[in-house]
Amino acid sequence: MDNFTKALIAGAFIMGMGTGVWFNSEATFYPSNVASTEVIDRHTPNSEVCMANGYSSMVFDERVFVSFNPFNVYVTQPEVKPGCVLRRANIGLLEKKKLVTDKEVTTCTKSMNTFGFVGDLNRSPEVSCVYHSEDGENQFLRDPKRSVMGDGFQPHELQDGSASATQLPAQN
Repeated sequence: MDNFTKALIAGAFIMGMGTGVWFNSEATFYPSNVASTEVIDRHTPNSEVCMANGYSSMVFDERVFVSFNPFNVYVTQPEVKPGCVLRRANIGLLEKKKLVTDKEVTTCTKSMNTFGFVGDLNRSPEVSCVYHSEDGENQFLRDPKRSVMGDGFQPHELQDGSASATQLPAQN
């Protein structure tokens, strides 16, 4: 094979890879692909109410079991559901439907929290007091070099150029 043929085959291979990646990540041809927030917005329960009064969201339900003798941690497979987080100013929607009591609202909002729900508002939704954590925002968008791994270790460069990890105290 001459060089031109090899280059042509390599180019076709690279184009095929790029097209495959695009179809897999960007093209939304079926409703189960959640490649965009638009898909999440459409599948949120009471989507019109949610979009007008809060934010559509993905809710991860999982359980953590901790045994102490011997010490072990067990985690269930997370269940992902569409949900909605209401803006604090719109918590009255839940009060009008008698989905939360005055005491629950006072307790939740006292700590600058709000409510989120999973399920149809007219059919016994799961309502939870939720806390907005700014610590959980995407470090890649702010400063990826300062990003702390989930296990509390932060890699850093040593003088010889190799990477090492140091345990840092929890950031509050």
